[in-house]
Amino acid sequence: MLVIRLFRVGKKNQPSFKIVVIDKRKAANKGRFVEEVGFWNPLTKEKVLRKERINYWISVGAKPSETIYNLLVEEKIIEGKKIRKHKKPKKKAEEVGKEAEESQPSPEEKKQEEMKEAKGMEEEKKKEETEGIKENPPADKEAKASEQSQEIEAGAQPEKTEGPKEQKETESPRETKKIQDESKGESK
Repeated sequence: MLVIRLFRVGKKNQPSFKIVVIDKRKAANKGRFVEEVGFWNPLTKEKVLRKERINYWISVGAKPSETIYNLLVEEKIIEGKKIRKHKKPKKKAEEVGKEAEESQPSPEEKKQEEMKEAKGMEEEKKKEETEGIKENPPADKEAKASEQSQEIEAGAQPEKTEGPKEQKETESPRETKKIQDESKGESK
């Protein structure tokens, strides 16, 4: 299928175009076109169009690109309205209708909101649990900590607690280090 389209020539930042008839499947930048039917320089607004040849190729079945079609309509070589290459902005009435649709979330959005709410509630519970432990440690841990400190003062080895995390909550880091140093000295 033949198409009439622009073939860029010219230097960098100085575009000028040949208007050529070319097979649609071939690239326009290779230089192998069927026929050159015009020239257009957008910087100087210079246009050279061979009306007879353009009409011939259109009658044979060549289709102009959107830009060339608009150029031909502007030069009154063919009749018709210009083709809008860019979509025009939507009207206010359509926007109001879409806002009403947007206010009703889709099923996917509902699922996402539910997931966010569930995650938020889980995080709040975790925060409450960790804050509750820090503010009010259980009495068992306090009792074990006081027993350990008495045993250390008496010279006996302290009982091992459940884990290092619990030692950090009941004792300061310096105290834990002292206890570790003392236990190493006694085991040697």
